[in-house]
Amino acid sequence: MPSTAGASTRPVTEPDLTDPSLHAQQDLSEYFGRLRADEPVARRETSDGRGFWLVSRHADVLTVCRDTDSFVSTGGNVMDTLLTGGDTGAGRMLAVTDGPKHASMRKLLWKSFTPGALQSYAERIRSATHDLVREAVRTGQCDFARDVAAHIPLAAICDLLGVPAEDRPFILQRTSSALGSEDAAHAPGAARLAKGELLLYFAKLARARRSAPADDLITLLSTGVVEGDRLTDDEVVLNCYSLILGGDETTRLAMIGGVKALIDHPDQWQALKNGDVETSSATEEILRWTSPALHVGRTAVRDVELGGVRIREGDAVVAWTASANFDEAEFDRPDRFDLARQPNRHLSFAHGPHYCIGVHLARIEIGALLDALRETVGVMEPTGPIRRVHSNFLSGLSSLPLKLRA
Repeated sequence: MPSTAGASTRPVTEPDLTDPSLHAQQDLSEYFGRLRADEPVARRETSDGRGFWLVSRHADVLTVCRDTDSFVSTGGNVMDTLLTGGDTGAGRMLAVTDGPKHASMRKLLWKSFTPGALQSYAERIRSATHDLVREAVRTGQCDFARDVAAHIPLAAICDLLGVPAEDRPFILQRTSSALGSEDAAHAPGAARLAKGELLLYFAKLARARRSAPADDLITLLSTGVVEGDRLTDDEVVLNCYSLILGGDETTRLAMIGGVKALIDHPDQWQALKNGDVETSSATEEILRWTSPALHVGRTAVRDVELGGVRIREGDAVVAWTASANFDEAEFDRPDRFDLARQPNRHLSFAHGPHYCIGVHLARIEIGALLDALRETVGVMEPTGPIRRVHSNFLSGLSSLPLKLRA
């Protein structure tokens, strides 16, 4: 049925995409496939009457990400904040800032995320990743999520930020709680508490860096200039919070999901082992296949047509990258896990001005893991039930028990 500006509200059988447990308990690929075919820009209402536009096709999600004259992030860049009054960090945190200030802030941070700047970290990441995988093989059994993947991106972003080693278990636990949970009954208050604790932690660390600068991202933020002014304490803390979440959660979930995909597709695992596929293309396919960030959120700042539908100024728009990454119009046989896939214009890093600033770091980390697995592991076997995160923004596994053999 073609979409119209007056699209009907969701039927009784329509899934509630705001429910974190839905994404942990159900495979929504068929649902998104129907939307792409019949209602690519669809109006949806939540049970409490809050409405948003659901965008499912690759081309339309790309437009939402690129067209910053029509769609902005300052109203919130994830569904929860879009539908609950906006993000308190709007205009102060890179991810929810637009226009010249966003460009200036991104230019400041980009200094730490260029391939050249990350070169000194790359070998350290590779060495640490190989050590973790070798230890898992030596032990024989592990929970890959907890014992391997949890340590790789966290260590890298904490190194960049300057977080002391003894504080990193605290950071991991709080970042996991801030965006999702292993528990379906996870209370929203727990996420707010975790966010508050992270903000307080980085406020303390930022104060220390102002008096004793170091060669790290927190010092860069604390002393950097954006549009002619120093960042405020709040801006420093909020961007530390954003970087730790973005730098840890999504890459970790891509790693865990990637290993699960390799186990589920032994032909692709063998192709990786044999060197029949490049690490670079394998990394991109894992990012597409796992789609760890389910969506990007935007607010329309003017009336605009998208996919044949009229979106009004002020409307909330949720563009589902998890659907776009399996769009038949963009990908040949998208339901096939193909480590040699070319081209692979996935949107797991979003696109446009808000294209993930940590893209090179994420690729280094996932590539390091794939190389370590290829060189060290012969057999990967599941040894117990998996657990999924309960989140309406993140997708992936919180537990993956494995037996690893050389």
